[in-house]
Amino acid sequence: MASSISQSPDSIAASERVFGWRDHTALWFSLGVGLLVMQVGAYLVPALGTRDALAAVVVGSIIGAGLLAWVARLGCDSGLSSAGIIHAVYGQRFARLPVLLNVIQLLGWATFEIVIMRDGTRAIGRQAFGVDTGLILPTLFWGLLVLALLRGSMVKLVRRIVSRVGLPLVVLSLLWLSVQFGFKLDAQGLQTLWQRAGDGSMNTFQALDLVIAMPVSWLPLVADYARHGTNARSAFSGTWLGYTIANIWCYALGVLVITVTGPNVDMVSALLLAQGGLLALGLILIDELDNTYGDLYSGSVCSQSLLPRFSVKTWSTLLAIASIVFAMILPMHSLEPFLLTLSSVFVPLFGVILGSVAAHPSRLSEPPRAIYLAPALLWVLGIALYQALAQWAPQYGSALPTLLATFVLAAASARTRARAAQTA
Repeated sequence: MASSISQSPDSIAASERVFGWRDHTALWFSLGVGLLVMQVGAYLVPALGTRDALAAVVVGSIIGAGLLAWVARLGCDSGLSSAGIIHAVYGQRFARLPVLLNVIQLLGWATFEIVIMRDGTRAIGRQAFGVDTGLILPTLFWGLLVLALLRGSMVKLVRRIVSRVGLPLVVLSLLWLSVQFGFKLDAQGLQTLWQRAGDGSMNTFQALDLVIAMPVSWLPLVADYARHGTNARSAFSGTWLGYTIANIWCYALGVLVITVTGPNVDMVSALLLAQGGLLALGLILIDELDNTYGDLYSGSVCSQSLLPRFSVKTWSTLLAIASIVFAMILPMHSLEPFLLTLSSVFVPLFGVILGSVAAHPSRLSEPPRAIYLAPALLWVLGIALYQALAQWAPQYGSALPTLLATFVLAAASARTRARAAQTA
């Protein structure tokens, strides 16, 4: 049903609620595939043994994608965008802070994606043609291509390009790379590598944190797409299935590649070593476009919730131009830790949202106040808990304990508020 929240940009026409199970699955499989995911997967070795690393990949992907699917269901049920859900739970005025942080995060990740595509293009140019394209040309090429996609319809892009064209191509590229590196793994002795022990620099909980980090980074924007779904069940199951498979595949491929090539080879160079790796890498770089598009589209939806007088397309144009400029001037290697730190605020943010709505399902359909004090305080407490665990108890991980604590406290707070309202 459509939301009645005031000042909300979330009302969409019934004709735009067209995403079925296939569309959700294709979209989130495509968004789950990326060089960055493979690179993060490579961080698991040699810290963990092969079996432990793959176990962490499977369990973490199922949990992380399940959270993503849960928020997708909320978005489809309520018809609210991510910004609309945040406004409904935290209050119209207070929500501006997390929504603004989300815009900053999304702009940063979009910039990082452009840098990844640029660096991959430069590597292909050197490998295939012996030419270094420099920074400016590939940055402009990918940035302007994303800008052109943002000028069109998001719904048509997902249904006509991602589902019908992008998905088969990216599946073929992943299959090819998996087979190529699988043969190399077998040649080195599958049994030996399977029993390889880690060096102990990372435990299971820390590995789960690392795996869950990717699906959690999509939590602040999944509802922007799920609200276009025809029903909540298909939004939930399609999102969970698509992202779980993609996350497991890319993390596991990262583990496989680094296991075969060694930890001192960067991911792009390692993929180029495979037979046909040039073509497969090119297809994966093209697939990175939808990650960049997703960041900028959701960033524009959030920006419009803050300043509604500008349209989504106007905001998307401004954010795309900013990401192109930032990709040329910012030192991205030092920006990555900042982005990962900023992402940590969204674990407690959505722990509170999920707990509040689970205990009080009609929360998203009520006109919001200026601020809901209890959720706001719990969010701040959750951020402090996340940072404290990372600093003083890293062996237990940060994401899962923080998510569980904020969920339980928010649910208890919502039940108390509901009972008080009934008594009154």
